[in-house]
Amino acid sequence: MSRNFYFLAAALGFFALISGAMSLVPSTFQPGLPANGSLWRTIALLLILASLACALVGVLSHLFEQVDRRSEQARLAARHKRRRSGSDF
Repeated sequence: MSRNFYFLAAALGFFALISGAMSLVPSTFQPGLPANGSLWRTIALLLILASLACALVGVLSHLFEQVDRRSEQARLAARHKRRRSGSDF
């Protein structure tokens, strides 16, 4: 699940880089596109913020998945240990 958020963060970051580069291109090379550089910078900023938010969600979901796996392993180990110690009598 967290891998999907990482891919989304990477795609949004890539588009943020493209938008940032578009703010540096002269308006003559952008027929039919917004020629205002501040608009491209604003879009780049919003995309990079969305990318960072997706990366944060990906990291947190990965951590919670890891906690779930480890707690399940600990629960199974404790169960196995109880069964083993109960059969000694």
